[in-house]
Amino acid sequence: MTAYFDRLSHGSFRATHEVQGAWNTAEQHIAPSIGLLAHLVEADHRARRDERLMLGRVSYDILGVLPIDVVDIEIEVVRAGRTIELVEATLRHGGRPALILRAWFMQHTDTTAIAGGGLDPMPPLETHAPWNMGEVWPGAFVRSIDVQRSEERPGKVSAWIMPHPPLLDDEEVSSTARALGLIDLANGLTQLVPVGSAFYPNVELTAHLFRVPDAGWIGLDTTVTFGAAGTGLTHSILNDAAGPFGVSMQSLTVRAR
Repeated sequence: MTAYFDRLSHGSFRATHEVQGAWNTAEQHIAPSIGLLAHLVEADHRARRDERLMLGRVSYDILGVLPIDVVDIEIEVVRAGRTIELVEATLRHGGRPALILRAWFMQHTDTTAIAGGGLDPMPPLETHAPWNMGEVWPGAFVRSIDVQRSEERPGKVSAWIMPHPPLLDDEEVSSTARALGLIDLANGLTQLVPVGSAFYPNVELTAHLFRVPDAGWIGLDTTVTFGAAGTGLTHSILNDAAGPFGVSMQSLTVRAR
């Protein structure tokens, strides 16, 4: 199966047809590029240091649309450190910045004795029904994902998702980067209003992670809210088979049609 990207050089990648977007099929869905930047900052981190840190927070700003074409990526260490590190990665098309990631790496220590919290786990995969996302949204990317979904009401849904294509051929991608390359789908898993009655893309995505997810199905316990002045929010509790591993938020620009 065709990967989402082909590597052309150290920092250059060609998007394949599999990244085709949902709002406009001539453009990329941003989700695979979100995963690609996570993969590359992790690879850069491993290459620079022996004492490894783990991704704790990632914040992506989406500066513009991306054609299905070649993109170039640059990485800069903004704040180096022994126990924490801030890294910035910029994805460009034709020299124009289109996606910026600021990622905090944090020290990995054993806190098993005090681990816990108030986030409830999602109902298991087998309680959800298969859902064909491609019947609601156009584009190849949504058709490359298996979805099991349980919608409580419009704007409130739990869904388990699993991709078919790899992010890149012949490269090992961490379970964290793989998960981050999926969670932008949250904004399309439930329709607060019918598709076609409003335009509500996200201008950013921020995820806070408190453990490394496993490599299986990723669960999104998602709530979508529109305000009365043209903005909205998609909020998701991120799960794997063991329970929650983080949260994500997407700020939406909402325009009624």
